Amino acid sequence: MRIVLVGPPGAGKGTQAAFLAQNLSIPHISTGDLFRANISQGTELGRKAKSFMDAGELVPDEVTIAMAKDRMAQADARNGFLLDGFPRNVSQAEALDEMLKSEGMTLDAVLDLEVPEDEVVRRIAGRRICRNDSSHVFHVSYSAPQQEGVCDTCGGDLYQRDDDSEETVRKRLEVYHTQTEPIIDYYRNQGLVVTISALGKVTDVTKRAMEALEKLQND
Repeated sequence: MRIVLVGPPGAGKGTQAAFLAQNLSIPHISTGDLFRANISQGTELGRKAKSFMDAGELVPDEVTIAMAKDRMAQADARNGFLLDGFPRNVSQAEALDEMLKSEGMTLDAVLDLEVPEDEVVRRIAGRRICRNDSSHVFHVSYSAPQQEGVCDTCGGDLYQRDDDSEETVRKRLEVYHTQTEPIIDYYRNQGLVVTISALGKVTDVTKRAMEALEKLQND
């Protein structure tokens, strides 16, 4: 299957993408991984992306699209892929359609992970990170440390990243609503959108997603 995964920040896209890709035996292609791989390998696209990122600017669509095209042309993506973070806007979605059309391919589904805005804020703004080791992550509501402000694993101080503040989260949601959410209508007009609730246990969300994709294939 060729799938695009969409949803607001905090919807759990990265987690679900990994599980779904494994279940469907297709590669998980995320824009974050594409940028990191191209930059670390010193590719021409990676150098271009880095120059914009170092200047604090958004990487232009044409660079992102070219990276995605290169990745989707690799052997492991011939039988399908799961795109996470791309397309990010309608112009990228149109470019993806043209790219696939030129290869005689089409998308099979656009999986929309739905989460209420207040829950997104609660999920992200409640995160606390250990200053000693950023892999030690806690949440004030869902996985609180035994002692407030102290890492259970190493005793380090816990803090809230600037990116996780409620004000920043709401700004990120505004960007999502303005730039990315319109692609849902774009794909809905093509009959490709499957919307599922991203609330509840990770395994329950994955099960919901798999059932929805199977139903779409069988219809």
